[in-house]
Amino acid sequence: MSQEQGWAAPRAAGAVSGRITVPGSKSISNRALILAAIADGPSNLTGLLAARDTTLMRTALTSLGVGITDNGSTVTVTPGSLKGPANVDCGLAGTVMRFVPPVAALADGVVAFDGDEYARERPMGVILDALRALGVQIEDGGTGRMPYSVSGTGAVHGGIVTLDASGSSQFVSALLLAGARYDEGVDIRHDGKPVPSQPHLDMSVGMLRERGVQVDDSEPNRWVVAPGPIRALDAAIEPDLSNAAPFLAAAVLTGGEVTVTGWPEHTTQPGGQLPEIFTRFGAEVVLTADGLTVRGTGQVKGCDLDLSEVGELTPVIAAIAAFADGPSYLRGIGHLRNHETDRLAALEQEFNALGGDVTQTADGLEIRPKPLQGGLFATYHDHRMAHAAAVVGLLVDGLLIENIGTTAKTLPEFPELWSGLVG
Repeated sequence: MSQEQGWAAPRAAGAVSGRITVPGSKSISNRALILAAIADGPSNLTGLLAARDTTLMRTALTSLGVGITDNGSTVTVTPGSLKGPANVDCGLAGTVMRFVPPVAALADGVVAFDGDEYARERPMGVILDALRALGVQIEDGGTGRMPYSVSGTGAVHGGIVTLDASGSSQFVSALLLAGARYDEGVDIRHDGKPVPSQPHLDMSVGMLRERGVQVDDSEPNRWVVAPGPIRALDAAIEPDLSNAAPFLAAAVLTGGEVTVTGWPEHTTQPGGQLPEIFTRFGAEVVLTADGLTVRGTGQVKGCDLDLSEVGELTPVIAAIAAFADGPSYLRGIGHLRNHETDRLAALEQEFNALGGDVTQTADGLEIRPKPLQGGLFATYHDHRMAHAAAVVGLLVDGLLIENIGTTAKTLPEFPELWSGLVG
């Protein structure tokens, strides 16, 4: 079958072993770009991810008047006078569609936002209404979705804003990242079910503090950002630990040994919880100065996992669970229905189409392992779905991945790295 019809996922001939170096974290890269764009001077970012989501962020910021130049492995970001009119293409990048509007509110002029077809279905009303409550003029035709526009006056008053961020931690991070530049700072108060993806909130707060911004998060469901400058900072970007997940999963499923180099000793990335998760599945995990090594033991145990903090890891975890020795229950991930696609429905559909037994619950998935057969695995323009499909293909003959190119969202090299590892 041609690549247009499906990319043939490499089947593992035996234990998969090797070393992998993954590029910079998308989550850290796009936060670093936002903060550098509104800092008090130029910042040099080393190891910045080069992928669709970061390219969209860079283009969005340069359209507002920010200077961004490349010098080898270093990207220099020089803040400028933020101005419209501008048009921002968000693609399918949540960090662009949610993080850029609070910055665009600081621009003088109208900034219009649009994106991929499915991006128009992703809920944006929470952040748009929050900006309205802070005095920003927003036009969205009453839909709470794209396309929309932000009419900036060069300043935002700021102050107290209450929102329900149970659908995505990005709604809080968006206001955190720009809040110090608002005249009164911002006092964000969450009212609703628990906010998912706590590591991403810790990441936003930590990166602000590194740049001299005062953030008080001592009270549950409240984040207070004091007004003031954001200090320019030269920073090195950590490798993307979530993108490392499928490579390490190959060791878990095939009884092999895979090392991801440069794994940080301490991190706020959700992928930092992979060692514990893989151990629960029965693998052996060792962290050294060289990196993180995962060794499969020949046994994959069924698990009951709360993934509320690390929902983006769900597709790869589901792929491992499909080959376990018993059922797995993945919980706390109802918010994945509003990610790049409805990931819960997509995983249920694609695994069951191969002969699996996956059932959605109110907040997750139940996975009962059954023998899987080959076929076309749809990705829904979602890079994490493509990662899951590649992991399934390790143990299933004739698996074809629809649109493997969607992995360019955060890891353009994925097909080559995967083929090189699996061989």
